[in-house]
Amino acid sequence: MLLNLRQKNDMIKTQKGRKQDMANIYDGAFRTILNDCRKLIIPIINEIFRETYTGEEEIRFFPNEHFIDQQNEADNERITDTNFTVFGKIPKKYHIECESSLPDGRITIRLFEYDAQIALDEGEVTEETLTVTFPNTAVLYLRTYQKTPDKMKYVIVTPGGTVQYDIPIMKVQKYSLDDIFEKRLLMLIPFYIFSHENCFSVYNNNEQRLEELKAEYQKILERLDELEQRGVIGAFDKRTIIELSGDVIKKIAQKYENVQKGVGDMMRGALIETSARTILSQGISQGISQGISQGISQNQRETAIRMLQEGELPIDKIAKYTALRIEDVEQLAGLQTE
Repeated sequence: MLLNLRQKNDMIKTQKGRKQDMANIYDGAFRTILNDCRKLIIPIINEIFRETYTGEEEIRFFPNEHFIDQQNEADNERITDTNFTVFGKIPKKYHIECESSLPDGRITIRLFEYDAQIALDEGEVTEETLTVTFPNTAVLYLRTYQKTPDKMKYVIVTPGGTVQYDIPIMKVQKYSLDDIFEKRLLMLIPFYIFSHENCFSVYNNNEQRLEELKAEYQKILERLDELEQRGVIGAFDKRTIIELSGDVIKKIAQKYENVQKGVGDMMRGALIETSARTILSQGISQGISQGISQGISQNQRETAIRMLQEGELPIDKIAKYTALRIEDVEQLAGLQTE
């Protein structure tokens, strides 16, 4: 009986570890896209807090690590998902967390701990008067459960009176692709796959349904291409969105091989094409007519070889995206097989 209990405890610990690992992947994707493509947060802020930022405002990030004082314990380091200020007409501080687990009340406590520490970190003392400013806080829920509320609330009872205010919640699964593109909520694209999570077993065993999912993601790639061509987003932003989408799909669909191969390979192929187009846009086209030994640049050669090794694209596509002749790519392919 003792052995069974140990096995059960080990299983529980393993399951918790897996959930934490998955949460880290999603949190990491959220932090990456926010820090690397920070302008993409503005439409999210406008949507959640009903702001009217134009996107030209300065955004200044602050350290995410905070040490929470706990009685009889060493200071506990906590890492927030975001902590930044938008400098509009009036500078405003924001704190946004990304959450994928079932609401259980603990996140509200964690949010308040973060908010209080953020406020204290930037507090001011003048003539023994402490002034602290709490950030505008919100939560992005990647999964929506029956228990998921529309908002959270802080109620702070003080000797000078009671203060209470709402913490808005953005339910990512509630936004359709049209919503995401029309409102420019492009930060949500890596997490769009969550809206299909309940159908993974169907996609994995039904080729027609899987093709429908792939067609939807092909449309995402085409719409991102269109936004890049119009100058709405840059090549780096587009690449980051695609790359993080692939990372999230790989993690969330790890038990469904056909979904991973179908949609995941599509995203990897798009990354290869994006890299090649970047090279092309930089004007690396010399040597197209001089031949493999004379005029092909090192960047063209290395990119074509990487694409051949990935095996995701046919030779004619590789030639197109690297600005090489088909016979040049064929020659490189031959060298790879020797």
